[in-house]
Amino acid sequence: MTVNALKPYDFPLMDTVEKFPAPLLYVNWEHHLMFPAPFCLPLPPDTPFSALAEQILPPVYGYHPDFARIEWDRVEWFRSGQPWTPDTSKSLGENGLGHKDLISFRTPGLDGIGGASI
Repeated sequence: MTVNALKPYDFPLMDTVEKFPAPLLYVNWEHHLMFPAPFCLPLPPDTPFSALAEQILPPVYGYHPDFARIEWDRVEWFRSGQPWTPDTSKSLGENGLGHKDLISFRTPGLDGIGGASI
């Protein structure tokens, strides 16, 4: 259903990048129902993309039994729902990721606890 505003919105945005310690990046592990929504992580643009798998995501998703079995070279990445191939040798910013972007990843062969997502 389409909604039309009766008056234009005229107020300052409260969630601009300047109001956070670092740009926010939403990260979602698809097909893993233990995590019902993406995590929102404050990550500086100069963060190496490779740090996601090595340092950032283990404390976030590491308690899931599938996490230790992820083959990172087989992971399928998506940006705002579209297939995407990040350059893991570059930073988040160099990969074009900015404030409040959403990336998600699929792990072929790992479909949640006991295949719960199928």
